Amino acid sequence: MRIRLPGGAYTLRDPVTWPERGASPSGARVVYAAAHVVADPLGDNTPGAPAAVDWAATLRFRRHLWSYGLRVADAMDTAQRNMGLDWAATRELITRSAAAAREFGDPAELVACGAGTDHAPGADTVQAITDAYAEQIDTVQETGAGVIIMASRQLARTATGPEDYHRVYGKLFGLADRPVILHWLGEMFDPQLAGYWGSRDVDAATESFLELIHANAAMVDGVKVSLLDEDHEVRLRAALPQGVRLYTGDDFNYPSLIKSGSHALLGIFDAIAPAAAAALQALAAAESAPDEQIRARNLALYDEIFEPTVALSRKIFETPTFHYKTGIVFLAWLNGHQEAFSMVNGAQSSRSISHLAEVFRLADQAGLLSDQELAVRRMTALLAVNGL
Repeated sequence: MRIRLPGGAYTLRDPVTWPERGASPSGARVVYAAAHVVADPLGDNTPGAPAAVDWAATLRFRRHLWSYGLRVADAMDTAQRNMGLDWAATRELITRSAAAAREFGDPAELVACGAGTDHAPGADTVQAITDAYAEQIDTVQETGAGVIIMASRQLARTATGPEDYHRVYGKLFGLADRPVILHWLGEMFDPQLAGYWGSRDVDAATESFLELIHANAAMVDGVKVSLLDEDHEVRLRAALPQGVRLYTGDDFNYPSLIKSGSHALLGIFDAIAPAAAAALQALAAAESAPDEQIRARNLALYDEIFEPTVALSRKIFETPTFHYKTGIVFLAWLNGHQEAFSMVNGAQSSRSISHLAEVFRLADQAGLLSDQELAVRRMTALLAVNGL
């Protein structure tokens, strides 16, 4: 099958069929896919408008992720928090996602949701920020889902040093009914989070972060780190208290980081769930293998599956990285998980047609176009709309 893309004709590879996994494929790893929301294509999702969500398609996509044995991280930056998903829609998303998780098991195990301060943009004191966090933590806990404490733009703007972060987070641990995941989102994903944990120097920020975790280890399930720095993540992982997980958020280096011991909470797993599940199954088989030959064969399969997904992920997350959601939703549309290439806040326009055409090509190379005929029809229509 061929398609004419910007730059010339492209011949698609032979299709790949990925097996669904009814149980966790990850062995010793805990793995979350950060999920996107599906916009209502007939809703007013122009920039600044309240988010209009297609709830049926949004929940159907979460069932797709669970069917591959992945957990779901919801109401995170992949769901366009702070980029168009307002608090009213976020609150409904958390409630609906936790309820849908019950079809597969315990929502506390299957879904964790972001709690932040985005519904209180004017919060400018430690107490006001703490109160805003508390409201969202209560919302998540009432549904039975796990809590991910998101980085706060308001705290980044207001804090005068590490002590303010420790003061706020120390109070939040006291509100949690079970251990939480802490999220360190780098400024490449959100420039307004520069200097989080009290310093623009990463080493100083890391020292502050670790001090907070060691003082509250019993209430920290893990830390989700999205700094796109493999060496830093490995050092941080080694410095965590025993029992506190490092969830990689590195969408550039995830294969090597997961293989070396990180767990995962990744936006790219939204787009590559079938391949990710298969790769993680191979890793689990390798780590439980009775002899070195079987171990080596399964590690080679892990590398083989993940290798082409890295080029795809690096393209989707290229600078400006915070527009990666467009590529994620684009692939969901190509694969028939939603009927329109539309996003809340009009974010489908955040990437060029040339960028999207390359995402199409790389997704095909990774075996991640589940219905090539559908994908070609939709890509051809998009190219035509753009005068190609």
